[in-house]
Amino acid sequence: MSIEHVRHALAQHGLDTQIIEFSVSSATVALAAEAIGCDSAHIAKSLTFHGAENTILLVTAGDARIDNAKFKSQFGCKAKMLSAEEVIAATGHAVGGVCPFALPETGVEVWLDVSLRRFDTVYPACGSSNSAIPLDCDTLFTISGAAAWVDVCRGWQESET
Repeated sequence: MSIEHVRHALAQHGLDTQIIEFSVSSATVALAAEAIGCDSAHIAKSLTFHGAENTILLVTAGDARIDNAKFKSQFGCKAKMLSAEEVIAATGHAVGGVCPFALPETGVEVWLDVSLRRFDTVYPACGSSNSAIPLDCDTLFTISGAAAWVDVCRGWQESET
């Protein structure tokens, strides 16, 4: 999949024109924050894990880290990330451009971490390593088809921005 596939998916919500494409890489939290001109915490990073039955795509704030005990309590399994090859196979997006949009119909569950809720605007990638879109959390929840908000991260409470 590509940014064009994501653009098509976002068009169904009237958001395709909101995608920002950069002339520089936004493949990491730090690079995305620099390209956008925001604090790294505002970057909505997508992390993919092996779930008990499906792939878990967890969207967290850029400054949040997975809390293994919370993750296991929530999902019933250890937080084991997919390899780069497995990410592409599961989501259709390469690492550095993974987003919670334009995903396969089955096999991937999207969850949003509460670390994002402290911001009016967050910036997830849009299927390429040089793209993002500004979204409020309610819109992110709706268009990603998220299963629920979860609390599986640590570290962000100490650096609230």
